[in-house]
Amino acid sequence: MSADPNLSESTRSSLAVAIVMPANDEAEALPHVIGDIPRERVSRIVVVDNNSSDGTADVARRLGVEVISENRPGYGSACQAGIRHLAASPPDVLVILDADYSDYPQDLGKLLEAIESGADLVCGSRVELARPGALGPHVRWGNGLATGLIRLLFGHQFRDMGPFRAIRWDALQKLEMRDPAYGWNAEMQVKALQHGLRTEEVAVRYRDRIGRSKISGTVRGTIGAGTGILLMIATLKFAPRWYARRVSLAT
Repeated sequence: MSADPNLSESTRSSLAVAIVMPANDEAEALPHVIGDIPRERVSRIVVVDNNSSDGTADVARRLGVEVISENRPGYGSACQAGIRHLAASPPDVLVILDADYSDYPQDLGKLLEAIESGADLVCGSRVELARPGALGPHVRWGNGLATGLIRLLFGHQFRDMGPFRAIRWDALQKLEMRDPAYGWNAEMQVKALQHGLRTEEVAVRYRDRIGRSKISGTVRGTIGAGTGILLMIATLKFAPRWYARRVSLAT
């Protein structure tokens, strides 16, 4: 595989990068996602099998990446499992990438260049470069509501709450991430603001995923995810100590 032109020489040489991929029934998409990752820069790829029934873990093993299982349901639970797995030998930078092939792994270079330039957290913004129809009206509306609420309560304007993101490992430790479900991304972005981390967004491409979405593809999933995101934002503003106590008791 040829080197990714988006990766500068300084980025390639200075950062150890690990990717965590939460995966629930993504056997069909995984070969495409892993095949498009610029492997010359990524030191580790961890697929977290979150109760799949389609052989996702077996596919990932055949592709030569690390595979762990997390039986607790939820996107945040899978992300936390991947982070715990890496903790014994942590990377410099953690990248979260969905396993459904909706994001373009080739855009990883954009995130890493922003990290190399001094950012602590870099979020991929899908709203500028998404293919027509890839972000449905309900997704765009909910996304605008969540980012608008963050601006109102915390004074910072994000453009997106997308899942493709990179964060320095030392910065991640400060956030004490806890949400087990779809409030995870909101928790990370809001806590980054609360801790004074340098946050940036870069435009990344986005397309229709392979297979059926568990969130935006269903009414129940969309409502559940949206509610979780908004509640997380409000809780971190108005009841952060209560949230910290609650999650400490649950872990």
